[in-house]
Amino acid sequence: MFIQKLKSYLPNHVINNKHFTELNGLSDEWILSRTGIRERRKASEGENTNSLGIEALKLLEADPPFPLSEIDLIVAGTYTPYDSIHTLAHAAQRYLNLKDIPVVSISTACASFVNAMEIVEGYFALQKARRALVIVADHNTRYSDERDKMSGHLWGDGASALLLSAEKIEQENNWEVLDIISRGGGHLGKADEGVVLRAVDEGFVMNNGRDVFINACQYMESITRDILAKNKLSISDIRFFVPHQANLRITQHVGKALGLEDKQVLSNIQYLGNTGCAGCSIALYEHQKTFQKNDLIAVTVFGGGYAYGALLLRI
Repeated sequence: MFIQKLKSYLPNHVINNKHFTELNGLSDEWILSRTGIRERRKASEGENTNSLGIEALKLLEADPPFPLSEIDLIVAGTYTPYDSIHTLAHAAQRYLNLKDIPVVSISTACASFVNAMEIVEGYFALQKARRALVIVADHNTRYSDERDKMSGHLWGDGASALLLSAEKIEQENNWEVLDIISRGGGHLGKADEGVVLRAVDEGFVMNNGRDVFINACQYMESITRDILAKNKLSISDIRFFVPHQANLRITQHVGKALGLEDKQVLSNIQYLGNTGCAGCSIALYEHQKTFQKNDLIAVTVFGGGYAYGALLLRI
Protein backbone atom coordinates (compact mmCIF):
# COMPACT_ATOMS: atom_id res chain seq x y z
CA MET A 1 0.00 0.00 0.00
CA PHE A 2 1.30 3.42 -0.96
CA ILE A 3 0.53 7.00 0.04
CA GLN A 4 0.60 8.91 -3.24
CA LYS A 5 -0.37 12.39 -2.10
CA LEU A 6 -1.02 14.13 1.21
CA LYS A 7 -2.46 17.57 1.91
CA SER A 8 -3.54 19.39 5.05
CA TYR A 9 -5.81 22.29 5.83
CA LEU A 10 -5.65 24.61 8.84
CA PRO A 11 -8.10 27.38 9.77
CA ASN A 12 -6.75 30.92 9.56
CA HIS A 13 -7.70 32.03 13.09
CA VAL A 14 -4.74 31.80 15.52
CA ILE A 15 -5.37 31.70 19.29
CA ASN A 16 -2.35 32.41 21.50
CA ASN A 17 -1.93 31.79 25.21
CA LYS A 18 -2.71 35.40 26.08
CA HIS A 19 -6.32 34.62 25.17
CA PHE A 20 -6.52 32.14 28.05
CA THR A 21 -4.74 34.45 30.47
CA GLU A 22 -7.43 37.03 29.84
CA LEU A 23 -10.21 34.44 29.94
CA ASN A 24 -9.38 32.28 32.95
CA GLY A 25 -6.09 33.50 34.40
CA LEU A 26 -3.81 30.74 33.08
CA SER A 27 -0.43 32.30 32.29
CA ASP A 28 1.58 31.74 29.16
CA GLU A 29 4.37 30.24 31.30
CA TRP A 30 1.95 27.83 33.03
CA ILE A 31 0.50 26.56 29.74
CA LEU A 32 3.91 26.24 28.08
CA SER A 33 5.46 24.36 31.00
CA ARG A 34 2.64 21.79 31.12
CA THR A 35 1.74 21.35 27.46
CA GLY A 36 4.37 23.01 25.26
CA ILE A 37 1.57 24.88 23.44
CA ARG A 38 2.00 28.56 22.62
CA GLU A 39 -0.78 28.91 20.03
CA ARG A 40 -3.40 26.89 18.18
CA ARG A 41 -5.78 27.22 15.19
CA LYS A 42 -9.52 27.71 15.61
CA ALA A 43 -12.18 27.12 12.96
CA SER A 44 -14.26 30.14 12.02
CA GLU A 45 -17.98 30.45 12.68
CA GLY A 46 -18.85 29.06 9.26
CA GLU A 47 -16.52 26.04 9.42
CA ASN A 48 -17.17 22.56 10.76
CA THR A 49 -15.57 19.12 10.69
CA ASN A 50 -16.95 18.29 7.26
CA SER A 51 -15.93 21.60 5.72
CA LEU A 52 -12.41 21.31 7.20
CA GLY A 53 -12.06 17.89 5.59
CA ILE A 54 -13.41 19.09 2.26
CA GLU A 55 -10.91 21.97 2.22
CA ALA A 56 -8.09 19.44 2.64
CA LEU A 57 -9.64 17.34 -0.13
CA LYS A 58 -9.77 20.33 -2.48
CA LEU A 59 -6.00 20.67 -2.15
CA LEU A 60 -5.62 17.16 -3.58
CA GLU A 61 -7.40 18.15 -6.78
CA ALA A 62 -4.37 19.97 -8.15
CA ASP A 63 -2.21 17.49 -10.07
CA PRO A 64 -3.47 14.25 -8.47
CA PRO A 65 -1.43 11.04 -9.00
CA PHE A 66 -4.51 9.40 -10.51
CA PRO A 67 -7.93 10.71 -11.58
CA LEU A 68 -10.11 11.22 -8.51
CA SER A 69 -12.89 9.46 -10.42
CA GLU A 70 -10.88 6.25 -9.85
CA ILE A 71 -11.33 6.42 -6.07
CA ASP A 72 -13.20 3.26 -5.08
CA LEU A 73 -13.05 3.60 -1.28
CA ILE A 74 -13.43 6.51 1.15
CA VAL A 75 -12.53 6.21 4.82
CA ALA A 76 -12.81 9.15 7.20
CA GLY A 77 -11.87 9.53 10.84
CA THR A 78 -13.08 12.04 13.42
CA TYR A 79 -14.36 12.10 16.98
CA THR A 80 -15.86 15.58 16.63
CA PRO A 81 -18.51 15.02 13.94
CA TYR A 82 -20.47 17.87 12.45
CA ASP A 83 -23.15 15.32 11.57
CA SER A 84 -23.01 11.75 12.82
CA ILE A 85 -25.39 10.58 10.07
CA HIS A 86 -24.19 12.36 6.91
CA THR A 87 -20.61 11.83 8.00
CA LEU A 88 -17.31 13.32 6.90
CA ALA A 89 -16.82 10.37 4.51
CA HIS A 90 -20.27 10.88 2.99
CA ALA A 91 -19.58 14.60 2.60
CA ALA A 92 -16.40 13.75 0.67
CA GLN A 93 -18.29 11.29 -1.53
CA ARG A 94 -20.91 13.93 -2.30
CA TYR A 95 -18.26 16.54 -3.09
CA LEU A 96 -16.53 14.16 -5.53
CA ASN A 97 -19.85 12.80 -6.87
CA LEU A 98 -18.64 9.21 -6.69
CA LYS A 99 -21.27 6.49 -6.96
CA ASP A 100 -21.51 2.91 -5.73
CA ILE A 101 -18.35 2.73 -3.64
CA PRO A 102 -17.82 1.80 0.04
CA VAL A 103 -17.82 4.81 2.34
CA VAL A 104 -16.79 4.41 5.99
CA SER A 105 -16.49 6.85 8.90
CA ILE A 106 -14.82 5.75 12.12
CA SER A 107 -13.85 7.07 15.53
CA THR A 108 -11.16 5.72 17.80
CA ALA A 109 -10.48 9.20 19.17
CA CYS A 110 -6.97 10.46 18.37
CA ALA A 111 -5.99 7.01 17.06
CA SER A 112 -8.46 7.26 14.16
CA PHE A 113 -5.78 8.02 11.56
CA VAL A 114 -4.01 4.68 12.03
CA ASN A 115 -7.32 2.79 12.13
CA ALA A 116 -8.52 4.50 8.93
CA MET A 117 -5.29 3.49 7.21
CA GLU A 118 -5.69 -0.07 8.48
CA ILE A 119 -9.20 -0.29 7.05
CA VAL A 120 -7.83 0.72 3.65
CA GLU A 121 -5.10 -1.89 4.03
CA GLY A 122 -7.78 -4.53 4.59
CA TYR A 123 -9.84 -3.50 1.55
CA PHE A 124 -6.70 -3.55 -0.58
CA ALA A 125 -5.65 -6.96 0.72
CA LEU A 126 -9.08 -8.39 -0.11
CA GLN A 127 -8.89 -6.75 -3.55
CA LYS A 128 -12.15 -4.92 -2.86
CA ALA A 129 -10.53 -1.58 -3.71
CA ARG A 130 -7.36 -0.25 -5.33
CA ARG A 131 -7.61 3.56 -5.03
CA ALA A 132 -8.59 5.10 -1.70
CA LEU A 133 -9.19 8.47 -0.10
CA VAL A 134 -8.56 8.90 3.63
CA ILE A 135 -9.69 12.06 5.39
CA VAL A 136 -9.06 12.86 9.05
CA ALA A 137 -10.41 16.03 10.65
CA ASP A 138 -11.24 17.30 14.10
CA HIS A 139 -13.12 20.43 15.11
CA ASN A 140 -12.05 20.29 18.73
CA THR A 141 -12.91 23.87 19.58
CA ARG A 142 -16.55 23.15 18.76
CA TYR A 143 -16.80 20.92 21.82
CA SER A 144 -14.22 22.41 24.20
CA ASP A 145 -14.90 24.98 26.91
CA GLU A 146 -12.14 27.60 26.83
CA ARG A 147 -12.92 28.49 30.45
CA ASP A 148 -12.01 24.96 31.57
CA LYS A 149 -8.62 25.26 33.25
CA MET A 150 -7.97 21.52 32.92
CA SER A 151 -8.13 21.18 29.14
CA GLY A 152 -9.74 24.21 27.49
CA HIS A 153 -6.36 25.48 26.27
CA LEU A 154 -5.26 22.22 24.63
CA TRP A 155 -7.36 22.08 21.53
CA GLY A 156 -6.82 23.09 17.92
CA ASP A 157 -8.64 22.38 14.66
CA GLY A 158 -7.30 20.87 11.45
CA ALA A 159 -7.68 18.28 8.70
CA SER A 160 -5.71 16.13 6.27
CA ALA A 161 -6.57 14.19 3.13
CA LEU A 162 -4.55 11.37 1.59
CA LEU A 163 -4.69 9.47 -1.69
CA LEU A 164 -3.59 5.84 -1.49
CA SER A 165 -3.06 3.08 -4.02
CA ALA A 166 -2.73 -0.66 -3.65
CA GLU A 167 0.27 -0.70 -5.98
CA LYS A 168 3.22 1.58 -6.64
CA ILE A 169 2.60 4.33 -9.19
CA GLU A 170 5.49 5.54 -11.29
CA GLN A 171 5.92 9.04 -9.95
CA GLU A 172 8.30 10.95 -7.69
CA ASN A 173 6.36 10.46 -4.46
CA ASN A 174 5.69 6.92 -3.30
CA TRP A 175 5.47 6.42 0.44
CA GLU A 176 5.16 2.70 1.12
CA VAL A 177 3.14 1.68 4.15
CA LEU A 178 5.17 -1.27 5.40
CA ASP A 179 2.96 -2.26 8.31
CA ILE A 180 0.14 -1.14 10.61
CA ILE A 181 -0.76 -2.31 14.11
CA SER A 182 -3.76 -1.11 16.09
CA ARG A 183 -4.95 -2.12 19.55
CA GLY A 184 -7.74 -1.24 21.90
CA GLY A 185 -6.95 -0.30 25.48
CA GLY A 186 -10.45 0.12 26.85
CA HIS A 187 -9.57 -2.12 29.79
CA LEU A 188 -6.64 0.03 30.93
CA GLY A 189 -6.51 2.49 33.81
CA LYS A 190 -9.20 5.16 33.61
CA ALA A 191 -9.92 4.60 29.92
CA ASP A 192 -13.64 5.04 30.52
CA GLU A 193 -13.23 8.49 32.07
CA GLY A 194 -9.73 9.75 31.23
CA VAL A 195 -11.06 11.88 28.37
CA VAL A 196 -14.74 12.12 27.53
CA LEU A 197 -16.76 14.06 24.96
CA ARG A 198 -20.48 14.03 25.64
CA ALA A 199 -21.82 16.41 23.06
CA VAL A 200 -25.31 16.77 24.54
CA ASP A 201 -23.99 17.32 28.05
CA GLU A 202 -20.74 19.02 29.01
CA GLY A 203 -18.57 18.61 25.90
CA PHE A 204 -14.88 17.80 26.49
CA VAL A 205 -13.88 16.79 30.01
CA MET A 206 -10.38 15.72 31.03
CA ASN A 207 -10.26 15.18 34.77
CA ASN A 208 -7.70 12.35 34.73
CA GLY A 209 -4.85 13.86 32.78
CA ARG A 210 -2.20 11.99 34.77
CA ASP A 211 -3.70 8.62 33.88
CA VAL A 212 -3.84 9.62 30.21
CA PHE A 213 -0.22 10.79 30.37
CA ILE A 214 1.05 7.58 32.01
CA ASN A 215 -0.75 5.23 29.61
CA ALA A 216 0.05 7.29 26.52
CA CYS A 217 3.77 7.28 27.34
CA GLN A 218 3.80 3.56 28.09
CA TYR A 219 1.81 2.28 25.13
CA MET A 220 3.15 4.66 22.48
CA GLU A 221 6.63 3.43 23.33
CA SER A 222 5.70 -0.25 23.51
CA ILE A 223 3.73 -0.41 20.25
CA THR A 224 6.52 1.43 18.43
CA ARG A 225 8.96 -1.21 19.61
CA ASP A 226 6.47 -3.95 18.70
CA ILE A 227 5.96 -2.86 15.11
CA LEU A 228 9.73 -2.53 14.61
CA ALA A 229 10.39 -5.97 16.08
CA LYS A 230 7.65 -7.49 13.94
CA ASN A 231 9.43 -6.15 10.86
CA LYS A 232 12.90 -7.15 12.11
CA LEU A 233 13.92 -3.52 12.51
CA SER A 234 15.46 -1.58 15.38
CA ILE A 235 15.19 1.95 16.75
CA SER A 236 18.42 2.85 14.97
CA ASP A 237 16.67 2.19 11.64
CA ILE A 238 14.18 5.04 12.25
CA ARG A 239 14.97 8.35 10.57
CA PHE A 240 11.90 10.18 11.93
CA PHE A 241 9.28 9.53 14.59
CA VAL A 242 5.81 11.12 14.45
CA PRO A 243 3.83 10.72 17.70
CA HIS A 244 0.26 11.82 18.33
CA GLN A 245 0.32 15.55 19.04
CA ALA A 246 -1.27 15.51 22.50
CA ASN A 247 1.26 17.14 24.79
CA LEU A 248 4.87 18.14 24.20
CA ARG A 249 5.91 16.44 27.44
CA ILE A 250 4.45 13.14 26.20
CA THR A 251 6.25 13.57 22.88
CA GLN A 252 9.56 14.28 24.60
CA HIS A 253 9.13 11.45 27.10
CA VAL A 254 8.38 8.83 24.42
CA GLY A 255 11.18 10.07 22.17
CA LYS A 256 13.67 9.86 25.04
CA ALA A 257 12.42 6.41 26.10
CA LEU A 258 12.99 5.19 22.54
CA GLY A 259 16.49 6.67 22.52
CA LEU A 260 15.77 9.10 19.68
CA GLU A 261 17.38 12.50 19.16
CA ASP A 262 15.15 15.56 19.45
CA LYS A 263 15.61 16.36 15.75
CA GLN A 264 14.15 12.96 14.82
CA VAL A 265 10.89 13.57 16.69
CA LEU A 266 8.46 15.65 14.62
CA SER A 267 6.09 17.87 16.57
CA ASN A 268 3.59 20.61 15.73
CA ILE A 269 1.63 20.85 18.98
CA GLN A 270 3.63 23.96 19.93
CA TYR A 271 1.87 26.05 17.27
CA LEU A 272 -1.23 23.99 16.40
CA GLY A 273 -2.37 22.56 19.75
CA ASN A 274 -3.91 19.10 19.90
CA THR A 275 -5.46 18.66 16.45
CA GLY A 276 -6.80 15.23 17.35
CA CYS A 277 -6.64 12.42 14.83
CA ALA A 278 -5.32 14.81 12.15
CA GLY A 279 -2.17 15.75 14.09
CA CYS A 280 0.19 13.06 12.80
CA SER A 281 -0.84 13.41 9.17
CA ILE A 282 -0.46 17.20 9.41
CA ALA A 283 3.07 16.65 10.75
CA LEU A 284 3.85 14.30 7.85
CA TYR A 285 2.59 16.91 5.40
CA GLU A 286 4.59 19.71 7.02
CA HIS A 287 7.86 17.79 6.89
CA GLN A 288 7.53 15.93 3.59
CA LYS A 289 10.21 18.02 1.90
CA THR A 290 12.62 16.92 4.63
CA PHE A 291 12.13 13.22 3.89
CA GLN A 292 14.63 11.47 1.67
CA LYS A 293 14.47 8.25 -0.30
CA ASN A 294 14.52 5.13 1.92
CA ASP A 295 13.84 7.09 5.12
CA LEU A 296 11.96 4.94 7.63
CA ILE A 297 9.26 6.82 9.55
CA ALA A 298 7.34 5.49 12.54
CA VAL A 299 3.95 7.04 13.29
CA THR A 300 2.45 6.24 16.70
CA VAL A 301 -0.93 7.30 18.08
CA PHE A 302 -2.80 7.11 21.36
CA GLY A 303 -6.38 8.22 21.80
CA GLY A 304 -8.84 8.72 24.60
CA GLY A 305 -10.75 5.58 25.21
CA TYR A 306 -7.90 4.20 25.14
CA ALA A 307 -6.91 3.16 21.59
CA TYR A 308 -3.40 3.09 20.25
CA GLY A 309 -1.54 2.08 17.13
CA ALA A 310 1.55 2.41 14.96
CA LEU A 311 2.32 2.71 11.28
CA LEU A 312 5.63 2.22 9.46
CA LEU A 313 6.39 4.25 6.32
CA ARG A 314 9.28 3.95 3.89
CA ILE A 315 9.87 6.89 1.57
